[in-house]
Amino acid sequence: MYSSKLAEVDAFSDLIRGVRAHGSLFGSSTLSPPWALHFVDGAPLTLCTVLTGSGWIVPEHRPPEPLRARETIVVRGPGTFTFVDEIGTRAEPIACGEHCATPEQGGTRHRIGWHDEGGETDEDGNGATTLIVGAYPVRGEISRRLLDALPVVLRVDDGGTADPVLDHLAAEVAVDTPGQQVVLDRLLDWMLVCTLREWFDRPGGEPPAWWAAQRDPVVGRALRLLHAEPAAPWTVAALAERTGVSRSTLAKRFADLVGEPPLTYLTRWRMTLAADLLVEREAATVADVARTVGYSDPFGFSAAFKRVRGVNPSDFRRTATVT
Repeated sequence: MYSSKLAEVDAFSDLIRGVRAHGSLFGSSTLSPPWALHFVDGAPLTLCTVLTGSGWIVPEHRPPEPLRARETIVVRGPGTFTFVDEIGTRAEPIACGEHCATPEQGGTRHRIGWHDEGGETDEDGNGATTLIVGAYPVRGEISRRLLDALPVVLRVDDGGTADPVLDHLAAEVAVDTPGQQVVLDRLLDWMLVCTLREWFDRPGGEPPAWWAAQRDPVVGRALRLLHAEPAAPWTVAALAERTGVSRSTLAKRFADLVGEPPLTYLTRWRMTLAADLLVEREAATVADVARTVGYSDPFGFSAAFKRVRGVNPSDFRRTATVT
């Protein structure tokens, strides 16, 4: 008997679990035109939204994208980008000083260009733009599979499931209380999840196969089982029994929706898990990692790893540790 809690582990949850904001909010000040912010670090993922006002996101080597109030744009690194009031406004690079907060002070590592000449706003700040930025480091091969499913720039309009999160963000930014940065980081994590859900589900979109397959009652359950128990001794017959269909039905339905057979998917997922374990658990032997992902024979594991990753586990660990 398996736990229903384990069965709720889905592919998206696994892929996004390692993507976390950390001290990367900019939103405590308003921008008065003309202004430009140049985000130079090329974070793997950067979420940008405005609570009030508007501007333009100008990605490196990409056309500008308008960003109006309560709209959200996510930029995938390593390219840099600029947020400007109008196309053509330039950011003058400066050293971090009075206008640059460190992450520990609630700022962002990614803000280095700033130009603010104090444009016209009334006493309530109307006419100014309040920008929210969440910069997300992405570590490991698991989260990298999520990045591979995303374009360089994606946008989500207002009016979706992220709107309540924006309300919470606006309320939290407006106060100064103990633990605020932790709250803001978690709200930004929530915001990213809602934004990606909206984008994957957009009308006319082309989400990755694993996203669409999660909605299928048979294949979705099979995926949840594989992600919940990746080290289990799965066969197609055993997986079919757990999903309540015949072996042939599961095999065909899975291949049609996911694009590969169930056990091929499982092997690739196990090797992704193993890649991260090899780096994260320095004291673990290759045999230890093999057992963790469901291989009793380290030689069989090493052969599978090289077939999928193109390099044997020891060489992968050595290269990943150096870089």
